[in-house]
Amino acid sequence: MSPPDVILASRSSARSALLRGAGVSFETADSGVDETVLKTAILGRGGSPAEVAAALAREKALAVSRARPGLVIGADQTLDFEGRLHDKPASLAEAAQRLRAMRGRPHALHAAVAAARDGAVIWETLSTAELVMRPFSDTFLEAYLASEGEEVLTSVGAYRLEGPGVQLFSEIRGDYFTILGLPLTGLLDLLRSEGVLAP
Repeated sequence: MSPPDVILASRSSARSALLRGAGVSFETADSGVDETVLKTAILGRGGSPAEVAAALAREKALAVSRARPGLVIGADQTLDFEGRLHDKPASLAEAAQRLRAMRGRPHALHAAVAAARDGAVIWETLSTAELVMRPFSDTFLEAYLASEGEEVLTSVGAYRLEGPGVQLFSEIRGDYFTILGLPLTGLLDLLRSEGVLAP
């Protein structure tokens, strides 16, 4: 019996690279989930950034699972700074403003993953990492943004930990894959139990 098809309900190149690097064979599909509507509803009733990440992962997995057979993986990540959710910066100016605000202070990254089959969630997890930015100089910040350019706009925190963004930090507590947006070890356990990967 062949292993089930795996579908990643995301167009994220970073998540695809992580799965591919781990040796997982999969397809990608756009979930079509309106993230803004869901975020607004959850935050409007007093929900947390962590709840937003978990709900978006579930909804993405369910949306694709209702339309396609196989094992569907949905994922999302939110940035929680002083209890508020922050989306990806829209411009380099906004990225600079955000990094100045977070300078010398902690923030959290919540990464959620959900797996669905036949329109029902069969597994989910939520992982949180806490990062503390060092009190970097404006000179460093300007050089950092110049070297990274618009790449910073692809991340909620305006940094790539796997790149020069690691220089922004004085302390990092949590799972590396959570910071990259896909808590991988638990997901790989699921894929083994589902017969996708060898036990």
